[in-house]
Amino acid sequence: MDDDTVEQLSNGLLNGESYGLLWPRLIYGRLLRELSIQGAKAVAFDVLFSESRPDHPLIDMPDQTRMASDDFFAEQIRISGNVILAAQDEVLPHELFRTNAWGMGDISNEADSDGISRRVSAFKDYYVWDPLFKNWARKNGLKLLLDPHQITFLEPVTRQTNLTLEVDSNGFFQVEDLTRKNHSAGFVHLAHAYAKIRVWHMGVMLAARELNLDLSKALVELDRRRIRLLDADGAEKRVIPVDDQGRFLVDWSLATTDPRFTKSNLEHLLYQDLERMAGQTENLTNRWKNKLVVVGSAATGSNLTDLGATPLESKTFSAGTIWNAANSVISGRFIRQSSYQIELVLILCLGFASAVSTWKLAPPWPSVCVILLSIGYFLLSAFVYEKWRYWMPLVLPVGGGLIMTHISSVSCQALMERRERQRIKDIFTRIVSPDVVNELLNAETLSIDGVQRHVTVLFADVRGFTEIIDLNKARIEEHIQLYRLTGRSAEAYSDEAARETLATVNLYLATVADIVKLHQGTLDKYIGDCVMAFWGAPMLNPEHALACVRAAIDAQRAIQALNDKRFLENTRREAENQRLLARGQQPLPMLSLLSLGTGINTGRVMVGLMGSDEHLLNYTLFGREVNLASRLEGISGRSRILIGEATFGEIERDDPKLASICIAQPAVLVKGMREPVRSYEVPWKYNHSTTVLEPSSGSFDESAPDNPLT
Repeated sequence: MDDDTVEQLSNGLLNGESYGLLWPRLIYGRLLRELSIQGAKAVAFDVLFSESRPDHPLIDMPDQTRMASDDFFAEQIRISGNVILAAQDEVLPHELFRTNAWGMGDISNEADSDGISRRVSAFKDYYVWDPLFKNWARKNGLKLLLDPHQITFLEPVTRQTNLTLEVDSNGFFQVEDLTRKNHSAGFVHLAHAYAKIRVWHMGVMLAARELNLDLSKALVELDRRRIRLLDADGAEKRVIPVDDQGRFLVDWSLATTDPRFTKSNLEHLLYQDLERMAGQTENLTNRWKNKLVVVGSAATGSNLTDLGATPLESKTFSAGTIWNAANSVISGRFIRQSSYQIELVLILCLGFASAVSTWKLAPPWPSVCVILLSIGYFLLSAFVYEKWRYWMPLVLPVGGGLIMTHISSVSCQALMERRERQRIKDIFTRIVSPDVVNELLNAETLSIDGVQRHVTVLFADVRGFTEIIDLNKARIEEHIQLYRLTGRSAEAYSDEAARETLATVNLYLATVADIVKLHQGTLDKYIGDCVMAFWGAPMLNPEHALACVRAAIDAQRAIQALNDKRFLENTRREAENQRLLARGQQPLPMLSLLSLGTGINTGRVMVGLMGSDEHLLNYTLFGREVNLASRLEGISGRSRILIGEATFGEIERDDPKLASICIAQPAVLVKGMREPVRSYEVPWKYNHSTTVLEPSSGSFDESAPDNPLT
């Protein structure tokens, strides 16, 4: 199935019928009919047919009747009697197709860590679960987790366990545990939770068809690292060397350009089928008699693209795994890999040779000796592989035994230092200014793994977000009703409004975050529509309280400047909307104007990295003083800065002039604190007639520019 096939079927060049990429099953049925007539020995589909498609078009039969697409495909599978259908990740072919096929083949493709496919699993055990569980979960609105030892039903939102069913070693469970109803006579009703079936790799299935193997009699001896394949009479035909997981190395010897292949575009066979059904058989070819056929994708520019890397080619069709695995079994040419014990001996021997040459020889001869030993080992490995298909390890003996032994003593310390510097840079690049990052990297001693520090914490919350959501919800509903939007149109309008709301909040949050970095602060995190930051860690700053307060003042002024710009834009839009409404057009939405409430506190807290490298890792702080800063933000109202008593003391020491204009607030009892808390308001607005700062009124003025309702 290549790009020409896609073009032919999409342009309607085949019998005048045009199809997208999801071809109806009748296409595969016609293909199978032609291959069956030509006498193909086996047909393996590298395509998943896991569900029925009753929506596909009907096919006209020679007797003037019409048949469903799926039924036609299933009928051709039955008639052919040699079809192998694909299964993957416990996804089986639909029962309609599976029951008519000769067999199933697993098409999983497991690449090594370097992205190259070298081995396949000879078989995989699939669990076919009783549909009772899925129906029960769907009926009760639960999430379902299936495991061979237990079945768990979860609440979809909280992810808490609603019900757990134990499954015994034979796969049985008690039905009463599911229905929660005991039998009236006290009996226990056991039911089979799943059926365990073995699905062999599709390449092994093709080989079994060619060699007349009976895979049901195969002897799987993983403890002896082998699988013995027998024929119908019980005679041993092949022995596949495998690892402890049942995987074997494929003898990659058949590239896609191999001249021994019989190849054809899918549409060519479809044209032959049409001509044959029309009785025009004089120009037909018969190239597939007694052939093992693999139907797979060779497309490169569509969703049918299925490419991967193999030892033969860096980018080739994944179906190549099937025919190379089949060829390995058919020819009995298997690759045998050295054991861990032999690999360890090789590493030790080469490492010893590298160490001796490094200690005994003067420069540059140790390096020359290591290079010569590496070349000699590579040549020996190539000879052994070509002669006996024995795979000697390369990377660890050469890289670990030779090269690393030679250079590790001089590179280990440098590598560790570089990794630590990179780790620090990765952590702090997004939360502090570049200047602070450079200071951290140049610091001789730095602890980020958990210390006590005297810091100043800032919480700055964007006010008005809830009002925006409520107003937008009402505006969306009014617009949908006014313009009678339904379905996708209504959903698209709602999504666009949500994006605008999120963009507005992000604009305000980014404005505050930029001010934090400008004042050499550490950006901790976003908590919804709130910014958390602190000063005094990781770099010490004796005036961290003053730096934090100045940042808070600049943040308020930046928000005010942003609101002024948006207020002017709203004025322009109001005038524009009058013209739009006069022409019967949709008016422009007004820009929301938000304000900032800020709480600041100073004290000794725990600072360090929280989380893990594998999951979320955050440089943060916690303690009573952090909670107090959050509480001050909660009572600060709109466009106000409240600082704790300890912060005021620091300001009084470092900037008496600023402290002199701070306004003491009545002590209040806040959540989590036993005693009432004293705070001070920091004025940040300039008086128009003087240069003196003046405090905010602390009230909500509906005519002010920061009013989200404007």
